[in-house]
Amino acid sequence: MRALKAAAAAGLALAALTGCTREGGRVDMGPTGGTPVEGGTATMALPPAATPNWIFPIGAPGYGASYNYGIQSLLFMPVYDAVQDRRKGELTTHGPSTLGLEPTYSEGNRTVTVPLRKGVKWSDGTPVTARDLEFWFNLVKANKASWGNYSVGTMPDNVKRFETLDDHTVRLRLSRAYNPDWFTANQLTLMRALPQHAWSATSDGGEVGDFDRTKKGAKAVFARLTRHAKSLGSYGGDPLWKTVNGPWKLAGWRDNGQVTIVPNEKFTGPRSQRPHLDKVVFKPFTTADSEYNVLRSGGVDYGYIPPSVMAQKEKFEDKGYRVDPWEGWAATYIVYNFNSTHAGPLLRRLYIRQAMQHLVDQKAMSEVIWQGSATPTLGPVPVTPKSQYLSPAMERNQYPFSVARAKALLEAHGWRTGDGTARCERPGTGPDECGAGIAKDTPLKLTLLSQSGSTETTNMMQELKSSLSKAGIELTVRQQPLNSVLGNSVPCTAKDPGCDWDMSFFGTAGSWYYPLNPSGEQLFSTGASANFGNYSDKRADRIIRAVQYAPDMKAVHAYGEYLAEQLPVMWMPNPAYQVSVIRNDLRGVGQNPTVTFAPQDWYYVKKAPRGEKGGAK
Repeated sequence: MRALKAAAAAGLALAALTGCTREGGRVDMGPTGGTPVEGGTATMALPPAATPNWIFPIGAPGYGASYNYGIQSLLFMPVYDAVQDRRKGELTTHGPSTLGLEPTYSEGNRTVTVPLRKGVKWSDGTPVTARDLEFWFNLVKANKASWGNYSVGTMPDNVKRFETLDDHTVRLRLSRAYNPDWFTANQLTLMRALPQHAWSATSDGGEVGDFDRTKKGAKAVFARLTRHAKSLGSYGGDPLWKTVNGPWKLAGWRDNGQVTIVPNEKFTGPRSQRPHLDKVVFKPFTTADSEYNVLRSGGVDYGYIPPSVMAQKEKFEDKGYRVDPWEGWAATYIVYNFNSTHAGPLLRRLYIRQAMQHLVDQKAMSEVIWQGSATPTLGPVPVTPKSQYLSPAMERNQYPFSVARAKALLEAHGWRTGDGTARCERPGTGPDECGAGIAKDTPLKLTLLSQSGSTETTNMMQELKSSLSKAGIELTVRQQPLNSVLGNSVPCTAKDPGCDWDMSFFGTAGSWYYPLNPSGEQLFSTGASANFGNYSDKRADRIIRAVQYAPDMKAVHAYGEYLAEQLPVMWMPNPAYQVSVIRNDLRGVGQNPTVTFAPQDWYYVKKAPRGEKGGAK
């Protein structure tokens, strides 16, 4: 595509983005129609043991849960995002809910121009301008190591120069030619407009100015904003978070994670994005069972049921709800900590990872534990829905469940099982020996931090523990709330106090939700902030970079096939984000595969259609 004219390149990029999936790529728009009623309150249940804990639109490592971003995007309009085309039901990167209009590429895809929507103002009446975009860029450039979305060589490293053309247009001069599909979907979607006029101070009560335009000043401004973001209990009253430009504003954010939003009466974005409801409450639950009990009593309007009770969905339908699985554009996996103080030498051996992958019975877990609501994860590119990013080779399971194959791999590399635990019998670095750093009689024992609050996850971890034991691999499972697992599973250096964890699972509702292009620079590139397990492979780095540059699908296919084989993580069944249960009279609810939500589209109807139950609240 580099040789094509700029207009053709931009057109192809847009086609790839809006048609990101060939089958099933349309957003579930949900029922509409009926006689709308302005006002009302909708309560939406959050995933079990998942509490929103970050409001600052520059996410920190360990605070990257999808619901944090989802709520932020209602308060601060995203520049670009995976949003739904209401006419076609497809995903695109720009629309009424985004601040950015269609980007254009030029100079052989070395330059991208970003036009901003005009007339949008912050809630204090100040116009949203290109300066607010520059403010964000200066902050992430000076503080990239503290940014949860940073990956070496990508934004902001790949922007050679940030230029302001006018109040509503910026131009990025890039370090080289990039694939427009990838750059728009995975880089421009990271951009945010932040209220420079209100936030660019180095101390509380201090003067607001252009401090972000120096590295020292940008660090001081960022430190102040981060300090406020870590004060969860003060969100509701903190004046910082009252300056918003989205359709909603914050009415409350409790320590337990319950978030309440109300319409931003000063919203100046597109009329179609103005909320119909008076209030939306995002309600946290410690377990799926506790949410289920509240849902049955009518305590939430938009909730979920455990897959184990799918057979009882008629009971909810009889009460005036609809049951609708929310499928995600995601991959689910267990993270290996390659720098683990204890298990690093074990996990760095590919044959051990291959043996363990052969012991993951994804088919049985999906059918029995998830009641058919999960699909296999066979590599870094989602298997469903079908997409142009998935090659035929990626649809084949390279490591089907087989205890015999797992045992054979371990025995071929010098392991024996005598007392039920596999131990290294032939230490050394030869092809039939255990491998570097593994001493004689080392037991194959591992510890896994796992997300709590879900019966399905608990059962899946017990099934995995049982399967691994059949080949002599001893697994200890320790369950913690989701935020604790994420906080304890950050990139680390071997032998550091915080690097004593071996494996980590945070995928009850999917581990990683991709932008439209499912590349792996944030997950599997050496040094990436979301590369929680410290995976590092020079060939993988080269292939991942090729996805960023090449304009065709060959590069992403090579990436997917190589990482599927190399097992940087343990692939696990990918569940639906949730099996949603939604009141019949709550309309306009679209279930975006990238797991964002748009409650500004929601509304109640006066009377549900014949045969349905429910009414306005």
